[in-house]
Amino acid sequence: MDVRDVKREEIPVWAEMRTVLWPQYDEDHTPELEKYFAGTSNDVVQTFVAEVEGSIAGFIEINIRNFAEGSVESAVPFVEAWFVKPEFRGRGVGSALMKSAEAWAVAQGYSELASDADETNLDSIDLHYRLNFKETARVVCFLKKLNT
Repeated sequence: MDVRDVKREEIPVWAEMRTVLWPQYDEDHTPELEKYFAGTSNDVVQTFVAEVEGSIAGFIEINIRNFAEGSVESAVPFVEAWFVKPEFRGRGVGSALMKSAEAWAVAQGYSELASDADETNLDSIDLHYRLNFKETARVVCFLKKLNT
């Protein structure tokens, strides 16, 4: 397995994996991924992919947030997306991606890495625990459309 920076020519497979990760969003991810390579993305500052036997098996995206639950730091690397294709799960791909994110954060001078998981994604929650993340909060989010 090779964990490395994503390449521009991998945008189609990266976009496809994002669509699987976030099926509730009916959008083309390509423009946002092009912004990443242009250095103008507001959402992603670093992306790694895991390549297994010539196939992209998963990815992890990191951004820098000014707040993360449980942190007192004013800038915190945050895992915005972490995905492994089903056929590669249970083979250490997710762990390898997270370890690369951790190493990147340390190399950038940070002392923490934050993440989150949907409360129904028990596999992700379990893997976070196994990778020594500590749960800091559970949140229920709300949104109300206003008549404007």
